Amino acid sequence: MSIEKKENKSETYRLLLRQIDALLNPNEPLLTGFANITGALKETFPEISWVGFYFVKNNYLFLGPFQGKVACTRIKIGEGVCGTCANNKETQVVPNVHEFPGHIACDVESNSEIVIPIIFKENVYGVLDLDSKEFSAFNETDKTWLEKLAELISKKLDLTKNIID
Repeated sequence: MSIEKKENKSETYRLLLRQIDALLNPNEPLLTGFANITGALKETFPEISWVGFYFVKNNYLFLGPFQGKVACTRIKIGEGVCGTCANNKETQVVPNVHEFPGHIACDVESNSEIVIPIIFKENVYGVLDLDSKEFSAFNETDKTWLEKLAELISKKLDLTKNIID
């Protein structure tokens, strides 16, 4: 089921979150839900060149389900946009990744990025990372709605489980 992109980006996100809420089943493996989220986001927003999750383990972020080109498999917490997001527990909106100190170029065609922390019981469980070949592809609207998505994930799924349990 795909979401028709609306003129109003907030309306598109509102419909997408309803779809994702319906797709997420707490009785299925976490991997299933995270994979569907990446597919839904990539299908809905053509400006996204890469979307995926990284999950925290032993002071690193490890690659999870994604859509797009082959990606970095491990990022140290505190490094790059994803590691900074995880370290600070704050969304990072980067209009031009080439100006971000310490940016890790997993895809040299990426020009902008947004990374949202997935917080569970006050700890960072992982991050949702979206890249675009366009500069300034992500804004406050994306930040607001993607943070709502992260909140939905934390409330709906049992993040105490291993991703493949």
